Amino acid sequence: MSLKQDDSAANPYSWKVGGMDCGSCANKIRTAVERFPGVSDVSVSVMSETLALSLDENKTGRDKVERAVKKLGYSIAPRQRGEAAETGAVTQSSCCSGHDHTHGQGSKVERADPGHGVAGHVHGADDGDRSWYQTGKGRLVILTGLLLVAAWGAEFLLPGELGMWAFVAACLIGVAPIARRAFAALSAGMPFTIEMLMTVAAAGALFIGAAEEAALVVFLFAVGEVLEGVAANRARAGIRALGDLVPKTALLEENGKTRKVQAAELKIGQIVVVRPGDRIPADGEIVDGIAGIDEAPVTGESVPRTKGEGEDVFAGSISTDAAIRVRVTRAPEDNTIARIIRLVEEAQDARAPTERFIDRFSRYYMPAVVGFALLVAIVPPLATGADWDVWIYRALALLLIGCPCALVISVPASIASALSTGARRGLLLKGGAVIEAAARTDLVTFDKTGTLTVGRPAVTDVWAADGDEARVLALAAGVEAGSSHPLAEAVLAHAESLGISYEAGRDARAIPGRGVEARVGGETVFVGSPRHAEEEGAMTALARSRIEALEAEGKTVAAVFRAGALSGVIALRDEPREDAAAAMQELKALGVRTMMLTGDNARTAEAIAGRLSMEYRAELLPDDKVSAIRELTGRNTVMMVGDGINDAPALATANVGVAMGSGTDVALESADGALLRNRVGDVAGMVRLARATMANIHQNIAIALGLKAVFLVTTVLGITGLWIAILADTGATVLVTLNALRLLGFRMER
Repeated sequence: MSLKQDDSAANPYSWKVGGMDCGSCANKIRTAVERFPGVSDVSVSVMSETLALSLDENKTGRDKVERAVKKLGYSIAPRQRGEAAETGAVTQSSCCSGHDHTHGQGSKVERADPGHGVAGHVHGADDGDRSWYQTGKGRLVILTGLLLVAAWGAEFLLPGELGMWAFVAACLIGVAPIARRAFAALSAGMPFTIEMLMTVAAAGALFIGAAEEAALVVFLFAVGEVLEGVAANRARAGIRALGDLVPKTALLEENGKTRKVQAAELKIGQIVVVRPGDRIPADGEIVDGIAGIDEAPVTGESVPRTKGEGEDVFAGSISTDAAIRVRVTRAPEDNTIARIIRLVEEAQDARAPTERFIDRFSRYYMPAVVGFALLVAIVPPLATGADWDVWIYRALALLLIGCPCALVISVPASIASALSTGARRGLLLKGGAVIEAAARTDLVTFDKTGTLTVGRPAVTDVWAADGDEARVLALAAGVEAGSSHPLAEAVLAHAESLGISYEAGRDARAIPGRGVEARVGGETVFVGSPRHAEEEGAMTALARSRIEALEAEGKTVAAVFRAGALSGVIALRDEPREDAAAAMQELKALGVRTMMLTGDNARTAEAIAGRLSMEYRAELLPDDKVSAIRELTGRNTVMMVGDGINDAPALATANVGVAMGSGTDVALESADGALLRNRVGDVAGMVRLARATMANIHQNIAIALGLKAVFLVTTVLGITGLWIAILADTGATVLVTLNALRLLGFRMER
């Protein structure tokens, strides 16, 4: 655990670390640096390949931290202030060994152990963009392979035991970089690593005269590392591709002229020109032009949407058929793509309960296998006088089976694939714990406005107590002036369409769950819930009857009153989304109940819920929604889907909170996931993806433990030997990774 330091003496530092591939890599680095005095708040992110910590340089220098990381076989370079934690795909790296890692794209590369030629090389300058044979690990495979071939040639040509010494040399040269990292991990307090097991197995094989097999095992280990790295890199490709969606340059318009600039240097308020076929370089608002916008790269929506002046566009989407001018509304580091990448990175680092259990299990599994191997080596010879060489050989094979690589990677490989698949299809899930909870979901609750409905209500009826409907609209518009609430915008749009002038209200204030009031023409005017009008004594029998009739038609009704007297009512209707009814049927087919939670009146809620064949609870204030979620989570695993600020507490309270992509930043931050395409049907897709991921994880665990169990027995019985043991270990890791990669092609639609 990290040491507590005086905050006044410690400063934050951050590095780019190349070669991390899973939680075990992060644990190695964390364990190594936390041992130093003056180090605290250590954070290692595998997805973004970063190491961040607080450091008191009076106790430990930065160079000491960097040396410790390099000794473990990783590259490390200080991150510049303000540098984005870009997602570089980690290529050609082991799941948990630290052996011959390569770096992610964009990181400065440093040789982990300079001066040792090919065998000592860990990271190449551009390993992420090179073929396997051009990487440090690939060159190690080639070197050990050539040495093995040369040794076989020497055995054939040289007399006596001289050929055996060629195999000894091949083994020693190949195992040298592995041994260096093994002892670096040992000095950092980690004795049980695959490098250490490999080193002991090779040394033991040489000791009992199995030099040929020892050299073969070293070669197969290197080959396995390359295969694992190639397979693991595929799981990251989707996330890496997200960063490539935003163009590197933009056409900035200044004083009527355009010039090419770096997209990363754009500032809020600047105008950029997007030509037909170009990608939009920043999140922004169209200020001139109409074009079909292809948002598939961002949301997965396959059909381009026609957008014009005043409408928002995402960075990375494409203007398909016309030139548009766009005002930048978000800084480059905060655009939609950057936020998606950030969320996925954070999700990858948020471990699932199953993964935490596997990590705990592996801590005991490897020492247990090592202890069992020791017993196998000494008990039969001592107890029965059996041949020492035979049982030492079997014990060495057991050591190689003791590596938990396949088991450790079984969960994060599936999670990484699922996160990548979801992100490409407009679904964001913030980590393995969220995926596990989503897979168990048996009740989905929905907010109504903007979630089940399109969020663009229109005024359908205006009723005035004195017959002056224009006056009712003018009062309501005055109160709602300046508001961005969908109901307010509908009232203002209707008043404008009828040419009704109004006086903008002053001192406006929202009454949570009830409505808005403001000073209009010297009077306090309220617009909102008829229930509040009833509480204030402003309701009349005639108005009550009229409201009941409108609500029975599925309309939302706002009362307008002043000085305790009702002026009239305004009815609005917000139609359900086109896919809402089908989405409810899909969830029902999955065995998931659905329920609408709304602040609207019971009659309107009943009318909409009836059309969608779902349960409902109505007239809920924000606190009531939280109470309802708490009650429901006592009996069910609840997913809450919403989009507004008032939904944020409920999203945080549910087992899984999901925000619509068009929702507020508060909702997105509070939620555990997001639907970027604003499709209700994607909720069922999210549940299906989560369930498929958990099934994949269980398959991976069965593969990893099943193969270990089989070869544990066959090794003790003498049926399989060293080279089969290393193939079994490597094969299990590759099989687990390839099985996880199947999720990259998962289709969330039925």
